[in-house]
Amino acid sequence: MSTPTTDQLPVVIVGSGPVGLAAAAHLVGRGIEPLVLEAGPSAGTAVRDWSHVRLFSPWSEVVDPAAEKLLAPTGWVRPDGSVYPTGGDWAESYLQPLADVLGDRVRYGVRVTGVARAGRDRIVDSGREEQPFTVHIELAGGREERLTARAVVDASGTWAVPGPMGADGLPALGEKAASERVSYRVPDLKDRAVRARYAGKRIAVVGSGASAFTALASLADLAKEEDGTHAVWILRRGITGSTYGGGEADQLPARGALGLRAKAAVESGHASAATGFRTEAVEREGDRLVLVAEDGRRLDPVDEVIVLTGFRPDLSFLSEVRLGLDERLQAPTALAPLIDPNVHSCGTVYPHGVNELSHPEQGVYLVGMKSYGRAPTFLAMTGYEQVRSVAASIAGDQEAAERVELTLPETGVCGGAGLFDDPDAAQSQTDGGGCCAAPATLQIGIGAPTTSGGC
Repeated sequence: MSTPTTDQLPVVIVGSGPVGLAAAAHLVGRGIEPLVLEAGPSAGTAVRDWSHVRLFSPWSEVVDPAAEKLLAPTGWVRPDGSVYPTGGDWAESYLQPLADVLGDRVRYGVRVTGVARAGRDRIVDSGREEQPFTVHIELAGGREERLTARAVVDASGTWAVPGPMGADGLPALGEKAASERVSYRVPDLKDRAVRARYAGKRIAVVGSGASAFTALASLADLAKEEDGTHAVWILRRGITGSTYGGGEADQLPARGALGLRAKAAVESGHASAATGFRTEAVEREGDRLVLVAEDGRRLDPVDEVIVLTGFRPDLSFLSEVRLGLDERLQAPTALAPLIDPNVHSCGTVYPHGVNELSHPEQGVYLVGMKSYGRAPTFLAMTGYEQVRSVAASIAGDQEAAERVELTLPETGVCGGAGLFDDPDAAQSQTDGGGCCAAPATLQIGIGAPTTSGGC
């Protein structure tokens, strides 16, 4: 039996989230077989973990065109484009149907533990580029297998590695020991068990982004119904005019509303703020926890801690391939300056493709949220453009790979999460809201950055 050539091998895609499945759809459209490996039991396992949280973007902006084309023959119809799905909606009404259409091209319960060149560790140069990739996987029960691939597209995201409480980027002293009282997710207070965990408790919320706003707003609502519930908002900086976001001036109403609700939680007394507090240690005081800052300040004891300090990529299973990553963001070197959160927000990150996503190891691509490393500015539509370009490059269509095709609202398309259940607010966004500037449609040219405002 003849050994298949590299071109006959599948492209392995790590992760069955929105961008991973979109990558598979684009490859199928080009006649290339994908093999999607998902560690969880169903499509979009990570998305399902925040199924109670609503996106900032409507359906019209979170469905990939190639995926929709693949779904169309099944009778699938995209939900109302003006409606804002929750994570659960996204997974059940789009991701799972797409995975079902892909059929055996998607394998569940498969954890990728390593990627390498066949017979070559990262040191060896000789014959390296001619070798296919080996992908080491672990199945249920611990059984191991090895797959062979022509290319590897890592769309595994960053959800599995949340940022710690410690201000230096490492866990605070005692943080791991207190793990039964520490959560790294926005709580679903509609869940009875979760509600019982926080009702009547004093809860520290560490973080300053939309996720922290969401938690503060939810806990404030709980405090109105359950006496004794109080949130302590831990901020590493002081409170300024921008702490709560754009508020009513934010042209993305969902996010602006979140900031206003967080502000209202503090002003109403349902939450208090500890500013300039850089957590160094977590100490026990009976059944409660005491957070200690680098400057020696100690907070009054709390019952629970919710840490929402962002996410970071898991690069451990890529240790034997040669990646070119920015030393700060852990994003591809050419992409990092375009997404640096010190300079950019979601509206100023222009569409990009294979040129910005390539590494010294040809044939390995980090896409989606994984490609952004520690930067929080990722957009769903930008991820879809990434994989369209990568699929074209794998197919040998370099002209299409280098051509940016995304038509993006100038206001940006913010992926994210929020408390956005007000139909009137939703309507105001579809009538011209956005996250950055006046609504318009902008066709992005090859490599041409936008100049829209912050998001």
